[in-house]
Amino acid sequence: MLNLTGKTVAILGAGRSGQAAAALALHCGASVTVYDAGEASSVPAGCDWVSNATAEVGQSVIADIVVTSPGIETGGGFVQAFAEGSGALWGEIELAWRCYPGRTIAITGTNGKTTTTELVRELVKATDRSCVACGNYGVPLAEVVLSGESPDVIALELSSFQLETIDAFKPDTVIWLNFSADHMDRYATLEEYRAAKLRIFRNCDETTPLVIRAGENLGELKGLQVTFSSEVEADWSLRGDLIYKGKSPFVALSDTRLRGSHNAEDLMAACAVVDGLTPELAVSALKDYRPPAHRCELVGILDGVEYLNDSKATNLHALESALKSQVRPTVLLVGGKEKGLDYQPLAALLSEKVIQLVSFGEIGPALSQAFSGLLPCQSVSTLREAVAAAQKTAPRGSTILLSPGTSSFDQFRGYEERGEAFRSLVLALN
Repeated sequence: MLNLTGKTVAILGAGRSGQAAAALALHCGASVTVYDAGEASSVPAGCDWVSNATAEVGQSVIADIVVTSPGIETGGGFVQAFAEGSGALWGEIELAWRCYPGRTIAITGTNGKTTTTELVRELVKATDRSCVACGNYGVPLAEVVLSGESPDVIALELSSFQLETIDAFKPDTVIWLNFSADHMDRYATLEEYRAAKLRIFRNCDETTPLVIRAGENLGELKGLQVTFSSEVEADWSLRGDLIYKGKSPFVALSDTRLRGSHNAEDLMAACAVVDGLTPELAVSALKDYRPPAHRCELVGILDGVEYLNDSKATNLHALESALKSQVRPTVLLVGGKEKGLDYQPLAALLSEKVIQLVSFGEIGPALSQAFSGLLPCQSVSTLREAVAAAQKTAPRGSTILLSPGTSSFDQFRGYEERGEAFRSLVLALN
């Protein structure tokens, strides 16, 4: 366990991650103060706390370590004011990882992180080792450390926001799933976002296993690379329904509840990082596994029309993956918050797969205007109106696909709430 006796730690943000970091820093012997820009109504016993904190407050703080929450912009004035007169600037991941003695499998990518993280957990457990999924998924790593039940392995989902503040963090194995434009409301350029993601390789050495999607442009990397792809030949590949390890079939998608090439790639990556995994163990582990909700989830079938909930598609790569996996004529529900993303590269795929586009939310009118010359488009205000419009036009044998391609924060608190709203609307149809 990290020894912080005699050290002062400033925790920025009183959300779940910040509270977990504060409790862990206290456990390690530090003197801890939590700073929140809002009302820090609850902090761990033993911590001091400051509500309505500002950059001006931060300028007066001198701490040995500043631990910031991932939702706060690392390069913004608030965080930098605290960091300027202090020592190290970490995130909760850096603090907690320094206290964790087991094996770390770190997972990042623009899309598929959560499914892959869950699959790693299930497959590791099939080899008789304990594993907890945590980080950007499930529980903060600090909560895992504080639980007192140290697992053999952690499947650690990492967002670009979390990777901005790693320092000594060195995973035992890395999974890089994919990369595409996202979070352009936080990053000034695509390269800035890529640089944050690439920090996952920061401390890897020549012996670190790196499981990477074939064709990714990652530059020079240290490590032992293993590739996977559903589109080209790789160390792990997809041929029809079968996932191959090299030249040998390993597992069939039909033996699982996973569907689509994007889920196949997540499964390949997960299989590739688990030592001692056999095809038999994989099939046993996956037979009852259900992929996370809101990811091309079949909500129901009404009058011969499938309704798929892909609310988790908060960027264009996720939308593209969902469209590629469709085999029926598709009515696409798309839209939400304006994030500065360019939808034009999807034009050819939209023309191929989509028979009607129904856009909604903040970006809705712009999307319908952009593609009205390509296919039938309709712009409405709300998701409720979008579902109603789609039902009126979708022919028997088609699919109504909610795959927004952007975040939900114009009308919802998150993609989960948006997905649940879609589910409720569909189940209420008749």
